[in-house]
Amino acid sequence: MIKIPKSPSSRSRKKKNDVFIPKMNIGIFGHVDHGKTTLTEALTGRWTDTYSEEIKRGITIRLGYADFTIYKCSKCKEHPFSSTEICPKCFSKCEPKRTVSIVDAPGHETLMATVLSAASVIDAAILVIAANEPCPQPQTAEHLAALDIAQIKHIIIAQNKIDLVTPQEALKNYEEIKNFVKGTVAENAPIIPISAQQKINIDALIEAIDKYFPEPKRKEGPGRMFVARSFDINKPGTRPKNLMGGVLGGSIIEGSFKVGDEITIIPGIERKGEWVPLKTKITGIEKNRIKLKEAHAGGLVGISTTLDPSLTRGDALSGSFVGIENLPKVYKNLRLKVHLISRFEAIGREVTMDDVKTGTVLMMTSGVAKTVGIVRSMHDKIIDVEVKLPIYAEKDWKISLSKQINGRWRLIGWGELQ
Repeated sequence: MIKIPKSPSSRSRKKKNDVFIPKMNIGIFGHVDHGKTTLTEALTGRWTDTYSEEIKRGITIRLGYADFTIYKCSKCKEHPFSSTEICPKCFSKCEPKRTVSIVDAPGHETLMATVLSAASVIDAAILVIAANEPCPQPQTAEHLAALDIAQIKHIIIAQNKIDLVTPQEALKNYEEIKNFVKGTVAENAPIIPISAQQKINIDALIEAIDKYFPEPKRKEGPGRMFVARSFDINKPGTRPKNLMGGVLGGSIIEGSFKVGDEITIIPGIERKGEWVPLKTKITGIEKNRIKLKEAHAGGLVGISTTLDPSLTRGDALSGSFVGIENLPKVYKNLRLKVHLISRFEAIGREVTMDDVKTGTVLMMTSGVAKTVGIVRSMHDKIIDVEVKLPIYAEKDWKISLSKQINGRWRLIGWGELQ
């Protein structure tokens, strides 16, 4: 018998003001070791690398999440923005403006599928580029291509580690950045010089976030959600009668969910060779440690359910899709029209349709779901792919395509359903 939990967390804020509920997701992207997680900590006060392997290796492996509230000081005239209630300059009490969710994407080249998942759940992005290295680095280029495929239009470039270079070196790096983003979705993005480690110019970055990242308009109706993480919150040794149901973490992409709603999770679980959708009930909702009766699209959300916690343990349901009705179709075979990207700094050569032929193994990412498939046939730029694990998709979605090149999965383009 599974006990229904009151919420995904025992902590709850007393001020249930709407301003503290996040309504948009901001992704932090960039090459490995350029300071993404350090910047996340500078903005939110939280270090998102908590997985044991991340701590041991010193890199982000899973998607990191944190929320922060943008405050504005009424007394300070220059860069009056901060992420603290007390102004760090004049120590006056600041006014909260809005709260946003941060998604920290991994920069390591072997984790491109996780980056593509991150790009699917964000509304805007900060592209972190280190000032003390030539631009672009391989994953800087790949991450920008991922943002382009995900059609992320609101981008800020954070020129990080500015404290490690001379003014002349910083200016040279700035020109490299401008040349790199020319002709891309980030061509007109503001470039903010910062030091995440020393917390220099973070106030200017927060001001830019408030100015250039408007709250997106959302569709109303029954809730639809991408599941980026899933958890078993029960401690080892918990007696069966005290077990809490499984928790789903992710982002509502449209509509809303209420406590008590019956939801369906796809693709679900495999039983006797067939994939069966999971059905469960929402028992608690939480955003930014605020317990809610109803959650709308935007920001990151935790949803408690009546699911057996063994089903959600260790991100077992990450990559799933949750909805009340009108769920995407689940595919075992895909027919795609292929579109190749044109910027390939990551692999050092041009990619053509000769790289996508019968027998080619591709990794596909649709929403936050990913699977590996084999090209069974092709004609011109139309390919038929048999996938190893079922994947959900809709007609107007771009399905990211990656291929192993020199032993690494590299983003080569995207496909549209035919």
